[in-house]
Amino acid sequence: MLLDRSNSAVMTRYVSSRDNLMILMNLLRESSKSIQIEAFHVFKLFAANQHKPLDIVSILVANRSKLLRLFADFKLDKEDEQFEADKAQVVREIATLEPKEGP
Repeated sequence: MLLDRSNSAVMTRYVSSRDNLMILMNLLRESSKSIQIEAFHVFKLFAANQHKPLDIVSILVANRSKLLRLFADFKLDKEDEQFEADKAQVVREIATLEPKEGP
């Protein structure tokens, strides 16, 4: 739904929210695999956002090692090439993030 072109303004606003990122990061740690997977599909929008606000970058950088460890063990029950490609892209984005300086 967030990826629908008609919702691009909503998606941009959503992935610019520090609170939304924190909620999703907590959902990634849920014991339910299906909740983790759904949270990942939204979390990847935060990672892929090329115009991340300073506070989003700061949170991702501060939690980089935890996120990279989480994604290293993050697997689906069945093989899914698209999921693995998305996960690899998210890992690359997080691994290469540089802390931004404020204005």
